[in-house]
Amino acid sequence: MWLLITLSKEYTTTITFPIKYSKISQNKRLQTSPITVLETVVKANGFSVLRTRFNTKTIAINANPIVKKEGTTHYLLVKNQKQQIQRQLPSGVVLQQIIKDTLFLNLGSLVTKKLPLKPDIKISYHVGYDLSEEMMLTPDSILVSGPENYMSKLKSISLLPLVLEDVMANFTNKVGVKIPEGIKNLKLDTKEITIHGKVEKFTEGTLEVPYSVINIPKGVSISTLSKKIQVTFIIGLSSFNKINQNSFQIECDYSVSESNNLGYLIPKLVHKPSEIKSYKILPNEIDFLIQN
Repeated sequence: MWLLITLSKEYTTTITFPIKYSKISQNKRLQTSPITVLETVVKANGFSVLRTRFNTKTIAINANPIVKKEGTTHYLLVKNQKQQIQRQLPSGVVLQQIIKDTLFLNLGSLVTKKLPLKPDIKISYHVGYDLSEEMMLTPDSILVSGPENYMSKLKSISLLPLVLEDVMANFTNKVGVKIPEGIKNLKLDTKEITIHGKVEKFTEGTLEVPYSVINIPKGVSISTLSKKIQVTFIIGLSSFNKINQNSFQIECDYSVSESNNLGYLIPKLVHKPSEIKSYKILPNEIDFLIQN
């Protein structure tokens, strides 16, 4: 009886409600986390107070009538929304006062940028196998929207790690986008990227390739013992039969040897097929004689 009588009485008390902000302008984004609670003074009987404290409802605050103060700092006069807040309170609870009736929001303009992607891939290939072409990302960049003060710092977007082992065939994997830490309210036009890799078996080939000597001054004639350079290269099996000595161009620049007072020429590979993975040339020095 005492409890029923006590709870039936009317009380004026303080209750804190969680709040959310609605109707923020589409071209604005919160730069920092705003205040998320609203402290109020309400009048209600004990039953309503008890029920409200155990089942606190989230109150929506209209951010549309926001006023700019300075820079990205804006403020809301919550007392102007007293009627809207009252309609959201439980039945029997009457709003008397909003203790802190000015709420500050840090709002910045919404900026959209197209940013390149940075994959984080660790691949170990089966012996003799490797990528035959550069890996492809689909898409290779994404549109990112967010607050201007954060977006100015973003230069690229990283992907979640991808680890592949003993790879000996083409692969296609979907990888998630890594959301940058410490940056809130970002929107990405896609959150999953497809990575394609073309893999094939590689083999070694060796060819004897003729070379030319350039920048020989007028009136100077030189002779060399060898007329060809040995080129050893690594290439995918599918392209091996396409390669011959005409696929390479090797030059020796006489002016480099002359200016450095060298008694030999330095061969340089100036053209090779794009399919070549790696190469080496021998010899890397060619002795020559000046003929009078």
